[in-house]
Amino acid sequence: MLASLLCAVLLVAGCGGGTERAGGARGGAVPSGFPVTVANCGVTTTYQRPPQRAVSLNQHATEVMLALGLEKSMVGTGYLDDKVLPEFQAAYDRVKVISEEYPSFEALLSAEPDFVYGGWASTFEEKEGRGRAVLKKAGIDTHLNIEECPKGPVTTATVEEEIRTVARIFGVPDRAERRIASLRTVLSGVEGRLSGAAPVKVAVYDSGDKTVFTAGGAGIGDEMIRLAGGANLFSDVKKAYGDVSFEQFAERAPEVVLIYDYGDRSAEDKKRFLLSNPALKDVPAIRNRRFAVLPLSSTVTGVRVAAAVESLARQLHPDRFA
Repeated sequence: MLASLLCAVLLVAGCGGGTERAGGARGGAVPSGFPVTVANCGVTTTYQRPPQRAVSLNQHATEVMLALGLEKSMVGTGYLDDKVLPEFQAAYDRVKVISEEYPSFEALLSAEPDFVYGGWASTFEEKEGRGRAVLKKAGIDTHLNIEECPKGPVTTATVEEEIRTVARIFGVPDRAERRIASLRTVLSGVEGRLSGAAPVKVAVYDSGDKTVFTAGGAGIGDEMIRLAGGANLFSDVKKAYGDVSFEQFAERAPEVVLIYDYGDRSAEDKKRFLLSNPALKDVPAIRNRRFAVLPLSSTVTGVRVAAAVESLARQLHPDRFA
């Protein structure tokens, strides 16, 4: 079964170079702006033409694709953390959901993709047979969200780079610039509202019963807190996420606890847990019941970042948005 699926994909994908793709038929003239070469997380890929049979896996990857109007170039998607944004719902409904979480290697091959875009490194888990080298041998190009392998601090410039790169791969650079302009407008509005405001001390509670899984200084979450008028108390954790003790959490005395909302445990359940934890009873945020909440899907490098910064700013500085 696997051999026949692999054979079918090789025939359709033409080992990454021969399939008819958006912007030109197989063997036809090279579309304007192509070929495009992208160095991404240690993998360099040259695209002779835009992919025509893309699969997106993870919320933020899917929404980048939809924000760029690429649903007609998609043959599948999977693994949402949240509901798709209303502005993308109609486009999303036109794309086949091939799995609720990550598809098996066989299920992925059966969609006959020529391109797979993953939001998290786990998209291309080698133990599950979805390694990037394996997919390349099957004629499938891949791209991983660059927050998973940053070259430096992850900032809004990183978000813009990700959007621009995906747009280049698909030959729609103008769409990227329009989307980026709208993101910048939102962020500029927030900056104006917060002018002169003192930063609020914030610590993220993602999850954890024995320790706190929190946002460190190496991910977009740190930048979002700063832009929203906060100071991330665990920015010295040199990773996007990391575990700290509840004692450390209490010692740093956050004024607001930012909860990342996702999965089976609701934000309200997380609040109740934190409020009942005796180690945190003297923490200002707990004592004053000051929580902010963002969906996890809004705290990663994708098109939700600007709106999430505005949402967080409203929660940290409600007086500036009255």
